Amino acid sequence: MDSNNWPECMACNVGCLVPLSDFGAQGAPVHYKAWVCTNPECEFNLKIRNGEIHLGEDIHKGARVR
Repeated sequence: MDSNNWPECMACNVGCLVPLSDFGAQGAPVHYKAWVCTNPECEFNLKIRNGEIHLGEDIHKGARVR
């Protein structure tokens, strides 16, 4: 998917949804594990965990790497 064609966030109609990837328990890459809105005020997110879809979970700010 071209980065210019990310879907519009239907929760805020301002940002777009971008995919995030992660690594599984065995270290294998898991592409498109989560989708988040680029609008910081929106905080809409969709996550896939153990085959289940989770909508709108709290977003926890991680430690900033310097």
